[in-house]
Parts: sequence; C-alpha cells; structure tokens
Amino acid sequence: MGEFSALSTDLTASPQAATEVHRYAEALLAHLAADGAAPPAAPVAFRDVPGFWLPPAVEALVALLSGDDPLEPLSRAASRDQQRTALFLCLALAVSGQGSRIHASWLGTAFGELSIDRPVTHGQRSLWLAAARGAYGPAGKIFVLRKLDALAVQEHADAEQWIQALIPGEPAVVVPPSLADFPEMAEIPELARPAMAADRLARLRGRCAEITSARKTGPDARVPLDTSGTHGAENEPLAVLRSLIGSGGPEGPMASLVSYLLDDLRPGADPQLAGIALHVAAPILRVVAEELETDSSLEPPETLTVPILGHRIHLRPEGPDRASLAAAEQSVITEGVIPRSRPWAAILLIVAGVACLAGAPLTTPLLAAAGVATIGLGGWQLWQRRKLVEADAQYVAGQVSELRELAEGAVWALHAYARESDARAKQAAEDASELFRLIRRGPRAA
Repeated sequence: MGEFSALSTDLTASPQAATEVHRYAEALLAHLAADGAAPPAAPVAFRDVPGFWLPPAVEALVALLSGDDPLEPLSRAASRDQQRTALFLCLALAVSGQGSRIHASWLGTAFGELSIDRPVTHGQRSLWLAAARGAYGPAGKIFVLRKLDALAVQEHADAEQWIQALIPGEPAVVVPPSLADFPEMAEIPELARPAMAADRLARLRGRCAEITSARKTGPDARVPLDTSGTHGAENEPLAVLRSLIGSGGPEGPMASLVSYLLDDLRPGADPQLAGIALHVAAPILRVVAEELETDSSLEPPETLTVPILGHRIHLRPEGPDRASLAAAEQSVITEGVIPRSRPWAAILLIVAGVACLAGAPLTTPLLAAAGVATIGLGGWQLWQRRKLVEADAQYVAGQVSELRELAEGAVWALHAYARESDARAKQAAEDASELFRLIRRGPRAA
C-alpha cells in the first residue's frame, strides 16, 4: 500500500461529491502553481463529504489565501486526518509562495518521524525540498536540520561514501610537478600518499566552497517544480499534492535517508539540498580533513628505491647507490647481449671454398668460381655476425648510459619533491582551515 493509498476508502458513500471536491482541488493546485492565487470559483462549488479530510482542508486553504479565519474548517479537517491536512496546507502554501503563513506546529505534524531504518516518504521529502529552498524561511530549514541532527545520520554510512559523493571521479595517481619527468615515481606509496592527500583536500575544499556559495532562496520564494536530484519529480511538492488529493499517477519508489543525503552531495544536485547534506556530513568531513592535512605534511623520505628501466635503484641524497646501480648495469649487460654460438656454418663455408680453390688447377675453372663464391658467402656471414655483436654492444652501452642518466635525474627529482613538500604542507593547512570555516557555518551554509 502506498503512502496515500487510503484516500478512496472514505469516498465510496458519495462519489459525486468526491468528484466535485477533486475537480476543485485540481483547479486550486493549478492556480497556485501558476500565480499563487486561488481559482475564481468559490469554495461552495463542492460539497462536504462526511469523514473525508480534503473538503474542509481546501476550505481552510482558501480562507488562508483570502485572509479569512480558517479555524472552523481547519478543525474539521484535522479531526478527520491531522497529518494529511497539515501536509496539504504546508505544501500548498509552499507552492503558492506563501509558506510563511504556515503554523509552526503544522510542519512537525506533516513531517512525522524520520528513521534510519525506514524509507523517507514522498511527503517528508517534499517538505524537505520546500524547506531547503526557503519556502518556510529560516525556521523551516532549521526544522529539517534538527530532524537530521537527531539521527546522527553520518554514523550510518562509511566516511568514504560521503567523500566519493562530494568529489567523485578522483584520479588514480596524482603526479606533482617535481615528478613530471618520472611519473612512475608518483606511484610509490611514500611519495603518492602526501600528493594524493593534498589533492583530495583541495578538491573537498573546492566542492564545499561551491556548495556554500550557492545563491540563496528568499523565504517567500516560489518553490521550483522540478529537481535535478537522482530521485525524481515524484518528490516535488506539487507532485505530492496531486497524489495527496488522489489526482497523481502511481507512486515512485521511496529511498533511504542516507541515499537521499549522498545524492544531495553529488555535483549537479540542488545547491540548497547540498547545503543541508553538507551540514549533516560536517562531522565526518572534519575528521577526514584532519587526516588529509596530516598525510599531506608527511616528511619525504631521504632514501628511496625506485624502478628505472625495469631495474630497482636505491637513491640517496648524494646520488644513486653504487652497488644497486652496478647490479642494474650488470643486469642490463646480461639481458642486452644475446648469447651467440660460434659461426660454424661460416667457417665450414670458408674451409669448403679454400678446398675448392686448392683443387681447381687439377679440375676446371668452374670449381674455382664455386670456391670463391663459397668463401664470399662465409665471409658475408661472419661480417653479419660482427654487425650484430656491434649492435648489441651499442644497445647495451645506450641502456647503461640512459640508466645512469635517469638515476641521476631521479635523485634531483627527489630533491625537488622534498622542496615541494613544504609548499604542499602549507597549502594543505590553508585548505583544511578554509574547509573547517565553510562547514562550521552550519545552517547558514545551507
């Protein structure tokens, strides 16, 4: 059964009267959404339905909009269904841009109780949306914040979930300027951890600044009728009002409290909702920011073993470690020189050619020519082998030279990274301080 599925149970006794009140309620909502005014037809255009809360609730709303006393119809509606009456009035006044006219107690009655263990109803989410957008003024926003604070929501989701919601799509590796020529060094844990922490802290600060600097909605502003959040328009005040009076389509699925808050934090979400979600996530963000600031300020290692051309070289402040560099050079030589057997084929060809030449005077000139050709072929094979050996030697010499050059460059990159760490720590402290200031603003940031 849906949130508003019991609406038809008290209408079967008078279907004609029910049709009248529904028709008028639909016209009323259309006028409210268009210009915030009641339709020209008088509330007597429909009859009361005994036991049904909507007719007196509509009368009370029209009286409020007209500046008349709504007490009598309001009492009748509340006696029939207090929560639906309160929800109807709160949302209708929000949609009309007159949310400041609600009574303080109506919000509490309409909202009901939030729970971590139960989905948020469409009625609760629509009030949440209206309050976040300023429909009920600062008091409405603080009402929602207090409801959320009472549940300690941030303790029911992993800290990483809140961070991923705020800054999705983080890079797998952050390459600082000092390691631009040695990006593989940026993956070494001792160097990666401070750079990644500083980058994440800067991104968190930027996202929090984006949320808290969003344009604020005035207390009497008309509530927008669509949303950019993941959970769709079924939670919008006007859509919930239509479901409440029995004119809406099938209800969409409801989501959990944590799911809504995580969606509200994601880039592209409604900035007013993001402000409230940021307030809820603030305790988690403080802890995370402190950890990131500490990681960003870690002292760089004085010595480090890094992979260079597939070989592990131990770097020291004064230069590459001689023993590890020598071992790497020997490995380059061993791997770069292809073992070659003796050129037996070429030697046999030359011996055969010499034999042919030796026997040529006793036989024919043709045998002499064959001997010369055979010797030539053997010599060509020896020459080719020599060229390959020279190429191997040149390749090995080039690899050894490049290895030494890269090892020296890596040492200088490590020195540059150490110099860079002071600026990184200073920037991280500034980012953390600014982030604390932004989230300390609490409800004002929403």
